[in-house]
Amino acid sequence: MRKPAIVACLAVAVLALLSWAPAGAAGTSTFHSTSHPVLFVHGYNGSAANWDTMASRFRNDGWPTSHLRQWQYDSRQSNATTAQELAAEVDRLLAATGASKADVVSHSMGGLSSRHYAKHLGGSAQIDAWVSLAGPNHGTDTANTCFDASCHDMRIGSDFLTALNSGDETPGSPRYATWWSPCDTFINPDSSVSLDGATNRQTACIGHSAFLTDATVYAEVRDAINR
Repeated sequence: MRKPAIVACLAVAVLALLSWAPAGAAGTSTFHSTSHPVLFVHGYNGSAANWDTMASRFRNDGWPTSHLRQWQYDSRQSNATTAQELAAEVDRLLAATGASKADVVSHSMGGLSSRHYAKHLGGSAQIDAWVSLAGPNHGTDTANTCFDASCHDMRIGSDFLTALNSGDETPGSPRYATWWSPCDTFINPDSSVSLDGATNRQTACIGHSAFLTDATVYAEVRDAINR
């Protein structure tokens, strides 16, 4: 092959490398001017530290620390009470960042208080994207073994869930999305997680706590909320 042909081939190869990017590495994968602050809501017996891995990944993708709020609350109290506290926390986050809306990412029971906030406390106007990771949205039989007020809320057929799921399960303008695993032994039945009107995704065979640290789940959540 003559030298000009070799140079041309090398140029094409370089351009191909420069234009290539891993799936999810461009566009919605990084923080931009229209990205919203994120409020993380842990589940029963959880804590703000549950979100350390996911929040770190968001920071690596450009989210300022000011836009990542790892909220902690008393998970033994009723989810209705938690929803009222969550409403105040969202207001504080919006005031601190100057944003008009927040994205809410919840794990397990955290989905119930944030849904109550969206449906009954006007939160749907404050939320852009809402995420439920392994949420007992229609109850779980494992809640029969604990006796805090929040456990009663999580029981299949509870008054709290009956009210929460009556009518529209995904009210208002937020973009609702759920993730569930066929190997999650804490949410029974598996079908509890999915909501009418939401984008419902099945994960690989991961456990209940792994939703917080799984890299694939993170990437899907990041791209789902960041539009």
